[in-house]
Amino acid sequence: MKKNFVLDTNVLLHDPGALTAFEENNVIIPIYVIEEIDTFKKELSELGRNARQVSRRLDELRGHGRLVDGVPINGTGGGILRVAVTQSALPPGFALSSQTADNRILATALEFARQDPQTPLVFISKDINLRIRAAALGLQVQDYDVERADITDLYSGVYNLTVPTATLNALFDGGEAELPEVSEGDAPIMPNAFGTVVSDTGNGSALVRFMPEENKIRLLKGQGPTVWGIRPRNKEQRFALELLLDDRINLVTLVGLAGTGKTLLALAAGLQRVADEQIYQRLLVSRPVFPMGKDIGFLPGDIEEKLRPWMQPVRDNLELLLGISPSDKKKGRSTDELFDMDLVHIEPLTYIRGRSIPKQFILVDEAQNLTPHEVKTIITRVGQETKIVLTGDPYQVDNPYVDSTNNGLVHVVRRFQAEPVAGHITLTKGERSDLAERAATLL
Repeated sequence: MKKNFVLDTNVLLHDPGALTAFEENNVIIPIYVIEEIDTFKKELSELGRNARQVSRRLDELRGHGRLVDGVPINGTGGGILRVAVTQSALPPGFALSSQTADNRILATALEFARQDPQTPLVFISKDINLRIRAAALGLQVQDYDVERADITDLYSGVYNLTVPTATLNALFDGGEAELPEVSEGDAPIMPNAFGTVVSDTGNGSALVRFMPEENKIRLLKGQGPTVWGIRPRNKEQRFALELLLDDRINLVTLVGLAGTGKTLLALAAGLQRVADEQIYQRLLVSRPVFPMGKDIGFLPGDIEEKLRPWMQPVRDNLELLLGISPSDKKKGRSTDELFDMDLVHIEPLTYIRGRSIPKQFILVDEAQNLTPHEVKTIITRVGQETKIVLTGDPYQVDNPYVDSTNNGLVHVVRRFQAEPVAGHITLTKGERSDLAERAATLL
């Protein structure tokens, strides 16, 4: 049975494609949503671009008929899109705020539910409080996320397998062994994954890299690489460094709580590849300037000076890698020497659209504050021989238009987990300090 979906403004601002995302069902856009969309159209941010895209798409559909009467969304036989104009009011309990756009949108949804009681109606909004109010009025409500899944089920890039003793012996003898079969019903092992293999007799274990494309597992020997004075302190950091230093992998995503070493490891690997080995021309570092897409402002100075407050966490890590002590600072040493030699460059994501960036090591920190569309814009700027690293913590989202499950970082992990050009590791153990790890866990 077809359903009627009434969309809130924030759904279209989050994803302009929501107009055509409901297959053969009917989509209803209250006129008040169009009015709210109009207030965003002049913004230079991602919201402004989405608002303009929605307006253009509605104008295209208008060429197929009167929007108030309904026009086909995806050709004949599909759903109908309708712009609803009503004068309905909410129950008396909402009288004090009956003129707000949210309440007018709710009133439109209630009116359609009354007019067509035989067709199930669902109110779609990303506003939690509005969903609560809609449910209190008896409406069926849903959040909008075409790929929503529990964040705890996010692919970690790490496997723990039990293998025959013969496999473990072959691994220690030759450094490689045949990839063991995965149990029936288990998901296949993804490319560029890591983990621990344990003998089925319990007599030994090893850290390995899985290579399903070659049907092999490879032994990770020693304690791991030392990069700019940084050595991995746990196995996840070891796995992360393996990915960061592998130039065959063009996209790396590192997810973890505060203090797990995501940014420090990425910066160390980038400096190793840029300054020492000269594989890349420059280490390009950026973080979303919140809110992303807004102008940097009218502060004095050049772009780097304006971005300095946002980039201070990056500079703190660079100071650690350079070994700059308080006495060194008094003598004038600073991270500016890396920028003066053009080894490190800070890039505001605001101006990345339309660029092509070849032969660089790109680090995008705090990527959980990007929308899926923004992260697509960034990754599609990557040129030949460029490596891009996205780091972040999905539980520390500052952008009000995304959450822990539908942000750009998580979106990339899900979409690229099976791609040979990409690798992902979830870091779980905090290494900043005992207090920082307990705070990340408890608070």
